[in-house]
Amino acid sequence: MASSTATPDFNKALYAPLGEIDPEVQNIIDKETWRQYSGLELIASENLTSRATMEANGSILTNKYSEGLPNARYYGGNEWIDELELLCRKRALEAFHLDPAQWGVNVQPYSGSTANFAALTALLQPQDRLMGLGLPDGGHLTHGYYTAKKKMTASSIYFQSLPYGLDPQTQLIDYEGLAKHARLFKPRLLICGASAYPRDWDYAALRKTADEHGAYLMADIAHTSGLIAAQELNDPFAYCDVVTTTTHKTLRGPRAGLIFFRKDGEKNKDLEKRVNDAVFPACQAAHTTTYVLSSSVVSTVLTAPQTIAGIAVALLQASQPSWKAYAKQVVSNAGALADELVKEGYKLQTGGTDNHLVLWDLRPLGLTGSKVEKVGDLLGITINKNAVSGDTNARGRAHGRALPAPQRAARAAPAEGGGLEAAEGLFVHAERDGEVRVTGGAREAQCAGRAAAAHLEQVLLLADGPGAAVGEVPDALLDEVVDILEGEWVRLNSICGTGALT
Repeated sequence: MASSTATPDFNKALYAPLGEIDPEVQNIIDKETWRQYSGLELIASENLTSRATMEANGSILTNKYSEGLPNARYYGGNEWIDELELLCRKRALEAFHLDPAQWGVNVQPYSGSTANFAALTALLQPQDRLMGLGLPDGGHLTHGYYTAKKKMTASSIYFQSLPYGLDPQTQLIDYEGLAKHARLFKPRLLICGASAYPRDWDYAALRKTADEHGAYLMADIAHTSGLIAAQELNDPFAYCDVVTTTTHKTLRGPRAGLIFFRKDGEKNKDLEKRVNDAVFPACQAAHTTTYVLSSSVVSTVLTAPQTIAGIAVALLQASQPSWKAYAKQVVSNAGALADELVKEGYKLQTGGTDNHLVLWDLRPLGLTGSKVEKVGDLLGITINKNAVSGDTNARGRAHGRALPAPQRAARAAPAEGGGLEAAEGLFVHAERDGEVRVTGGAREAQCAGRAAAAHLEQVLLLADGPGAAVGEVPDALLDEVVDILEGEWVRLNSICGTGALT
């Protein structure tokens, strides 16, 4: 019987584009694309990844199951996946200027959170003691956070945790207080790194405290890894035993995690095996992109081959000379924004920034971060509320606002241009006399907007609290606010001359 080359009906969907097969999903993607490119994305844990990275992350590698490590897989047909993962490891070490004789890396964690838990599993036994920066002071949930009523995360459920904090006067890490508490608590592990701390870290001081107690030192550089790769911030690898990171923040890659581990020294002689075993099979089960995480069971899955391909592409980009220029621009943008806000009399956590984010304390203004976040949503500016040190509403109406710089640098917005900073200032810098002024280097771009300010005040009141939906703002009021501000948006763009607001 003659063979046929016609595609069976049940396989035709394999070769048709998304827009044809599922226009509903395509429409949602198109709307999100428009949202990202027509608005200002100002969430510190996000970035704009490259087209090349997205191509790798959406490649045919999606089809492959590759459980295990290179040359030790549980499935056949992984010769090219092995080559890819080994390349990704090599690029990770190169991007962070590490000697492969001293450092190794596991590129399989699907996120920073699971990378952290796998690292804890490798370094500690259940109920061992750890110390990390407290969540209200800028730390992360996975660094042992708990409340008086509940242990919130696996890191506090399975291990004993004591948080350290900031000096209440300077709002900088209280290294002396940390050392004092460590002498009482005697931790097995010290964790440094944060999700909302705008300053650099004194890794040498932390190493000294860790050595005093024979403890491991682990850095979670999820937020700052791209800046550390560019050598724009202090180097944690010179002092730490383990370093974890995400790959999608300042590193500008796909959503995944990395675990770096020391290979030299008697203390670390088996650390490579312990980390690899902790990732798989202890914490992660298979190469897919779904997971389950509950308060009592951690059952996750490894980063898929296509995501490892995306990581490899991003790490190659982070190894180029141009990456240092990008990181410098990120730090410069954040510093320029911080300087302008301080000049206007606003209160910033620590009074400024060393890295990619600015933490703005809104309490002196009588505002909550949730209010400003809602207004940002209404105006096409994506931001997030955040706790500030001493905030009693860390899980509800947080009183801080994180202002990041990586996305602005990715859109080629130099600090001296001021365009994007001006756009932020348009809605947040409303003075009591009704004048809406613009910060960020566009001083001449002032609009005497008493009516705009009055409407903004009404929106702020209506958008109060995390439970308030955007739809609760009356359409007529929203239309009026948008009409007033759209004219200023166009005028600001012409004044700034950067095209950054279009």
